[in-house]
Amino acid sequence: MSFNLAQFFKEPPVKETIQDGEKVKSMYAHWRLRIFYACFIGYTVFYLCKKNIAVALPGLSSEYGYSNTELGLLGSSLYLTYGIGKFVNGVLADGSDVRKFLPTALIMTAIANICFALSAVFITPGHVSFFGLPTNTILLWLFVFFWGASGWFQSAGFPAVAKSLTYWYSNSERGTKWSLWSCSHQTGTFLSVIISGFLVAHWGWKMAFFVPGTLAIITAAWLYDRLRDRPQSLGLPDIETYNNEPVAKKIEKDCEQDNRSYVEIFKQNILYNKTIWLLAIAYIFVYIIRFGAEDWMIKYLSEAKHNSLEIAAMKLSSLPLVGIAGTICAGLISDKIFKGQRAIVNLIYLTGVVICLVLLKFNTISAIDFILIGLLGAFTYGPQMMIGGLCAVESSSKKVASAATGFTGTFGYVGAVLSATGTGFMVDKFGWNGAIIFWVLSALICIGICTVLMIDEKRRKENNV
Repeated sequence: MSFNLAQFFKEPPVKETIQDGEKVKSMYAHWRLRIFYACFIGYTVFYLCKKNIAVALPGLSSEYGYSNTELGLLGSSLYLTYGIGKFVNGVLADGSDVRKFLPTALIMTAIANICFALSAVFITPGHVSFFGLPTNTILLWLFVFFWGASGWFQSAGFPAVAKSLTYWYSNSERGTKWSLWSCSHQTGTFLSVIISGFLVAHWGWKMAFFVPGTLAIITAAWLYDRLRDRPQSLGLPDIETYNNEPVAKKIEKDCEQDNRSYVEIFKQNILYNKTIWLLAIAYIFVYIIRFGAEDWMIKYLSEAKHNSLEIAAMKLSSLPLVGIAGTICAGLISDKIFKGQRAIVNLIYLTGVVICLVLLKFNTISAIDFILIGLLGAFTYGPQMMIGGLCAVESSSKKVASAATGFTGTFGYVGAVLSATGTGFMVDKFGWNGAIIFWVLSALICIGICTVLMIDEKRRKENNV
């Protein structure tokens, strides 16, 4: 069974390179656009099946009487499986056919979403107990199981996309394309809230899982038609050769050592790679800031600044919207102004995070909060896109691109857990000033790590390493 699965997902073979330059140019133009918009739409739909839980939580609470702690198990189950799965699925994606791997992950995510809602159809809460447990408890653990399963399959989406973008776009353009694709996070979050909110308001919380799940299955079928694996599987030259770009010695060395096993490449480029470890540790603190802002900002504005829930929610909405602009600008600036140097852009953005948090703390004009929170989103989403994704890929090998992003992504979700527990602890012990200090310190630690990375990047360029 496992052998058959491995054969099904096996990476397609490299075809003989097409020698007709005009045909190569035409095919690259066609497939690069097609691959890009397929990855963007596909990942947006993943988010329809991820952020719908936020809209469904009030309905779950009112219908079944679950406490906030019990509902918190749902978020924790996804963070845990998503974090571990990002690394495991990253390793699997490196040797898999993206055309099959990504749609399969989306289909399984859809099934988990649909099963989540069906659990409440087949188990009716009441006084009857199963195995000595109240049906409400049985149902809660079914919810936790299926939401955790959804997180695992969702974690396979990013590594597959990372592989595609790495093989289809070269270093000089990858920052721009990666940042444009990364906007699918914010687009998916925005659409999920709108669509799920409408469905819950008119037909109840279950529809927030049935409808996105159905859309995901349809999208998966469409992705199989749109996607292809590496350019070489279509008979195209590798992207660096096509773009006639000077190839770094590290990449040349990888090409010369194609006979190395995947394990050897993995060890050299990830496990024994100091830069990857520094990026992974930095990613912990990026996610502390990101999830601190996303998950706690409304509560902060309500309690520390006495905003109504409606005003607080409106202020928070500026975070992902302005974040889109910040994400795109990060890629453009690093490509066009700093010629592929990412570390200095991360430093600029993280400094902006510190300034925004400090100004937010002392600002007393409500309208300015909209601007500061929007800028906080812009300055946060830039490093989130680059440190754990783009920088990780460019600091390893194309052959382990998925594993590299999965490795840093796992550390990112460690930061997500620390953000939830750490922020709550700091608020309980020191009030909201404690939360601000926690986020600012996280940004400052990240700045320190990125400074080391920038110095190392400069040294390697000077030595042509």
